Amino acid sequence: MLVVFRVDASIKMGTGHVMRCLTLAEALQRLGHSCVFICREHPGNLGEFIIDKGFVVHLLSTTSGVSSTVENDDTAHAEWLGVSWRIDAEQTLAALGSMEVDWLVVDHYALDARWEKLLAKAACQIMVIDDLADRHHACDLLLDQNLGREIADYDHKVPEHCTRLIGPKYALLRPEFARLREKSLERRKTPELKRILISLGGVDANNTSGKVLNVLSDSTLPVDIELDIIMGATSPHLKEVQKQTDRLPRQAAVNVSVNDMAERMYLADISIGAAGSTSWERCCLALPSIMVILAENQREIGNALEQNGCAHLIAENRIAEDLVPLLSSLVASRAELEKLANNAMMICDGKGCSRLISEMMRDD
Repeated sequence: MLVVFRVDASIKMGTGHVMRCLTLAEALQRLGHSCVFICREHPGNLGEFIIDKGFVVHLLSTTSGVSSTVENDDTAHAEWLGVSWRIDAEQTLAALGSMEVDWLVVDHYALDARWEKLLAKAACQIMVIDDLADRHHACDLLLDQNLGREIADYDHKVPEHCTRLIGPKYALLRPEFARLREKSLERRKTPELKRILISLGGVDANNTSGKVLNVLSDSTLPVDIELDIIMGATSPHLKEVQKQTDRLPRQAAVNVSVNDMAERMYLADISIGAAGSTSWERCCLALPSIMVILAENQREIGNALEQNGCAHLIAENRIAEDLVPLLSSLVASRAELEKLANNAMMICDGKGCSRLISEMMRDD
């Protein structure tokens, strides 16, 4: 079957939406299905990255005679689209051309039922990936992988026939996370804080990584603690953080656009990370976390994970005050590391992609 993804990445919205769609696309491709991406040419888009992964990408222009004004749109993230939803729908239809699309997968906070109804004629079925439950959808299948989300949150927001897949059970993780899960769970049985993974989003527009490194450079944490800093190639602060890392009085390295995140999470003893979709990767591998809320749409995930005892949450404006005392307490308490790991492992097993594809094939 042919599956088309309408999804964007940018400096403003980050890379998480594209990355989870790529995970699904790669799983479908391994099963012999064809996948195509339609993305807007925002600053920080991942078009070349998707092409390098072996997929066809149609880039929608943000110029070429198209007004970038968002007209009379009351959706919370309308400005993320760069054009009006109607123009986006028209451009997407043009990109689809004569394709015979089995599934159109939409992962975009700025698109809703109005857009989906216009695209319905171009695809046999529409699937929406959402995290917010803040707008209506006209779709056949909806995935919301967030902890704490309920099926009822989408009552009256989707058609009656729509299948709803809710919770981290359906989180879209690459297969290496499930493969490393048992090995990682075994490692967490004897925890010791010696290696910190710092991963604050593929873009990290506010340079939260730099703020964290500033604090750690002046800290009294044991000098043998290693830092593994992950950043995306499109991060505007990449070179700045690389220079900052070179001056740190401990072993540290910046690694860019890695393709071995599961291995790095397995080797880490704790993560300092954003409360985005990588939260489910950390849970699958039982990696204890200190989470920083980088965007309002991450707050619900962060709160839910903290309430379930999987992570500690700190505000971005409290990094200087709260980070080192928290890390120091974890260095001194193996029991707390073990508790965080045990709670995290219960949230996600890494098999969500297979479950989702089974549902897509059922409806095919």
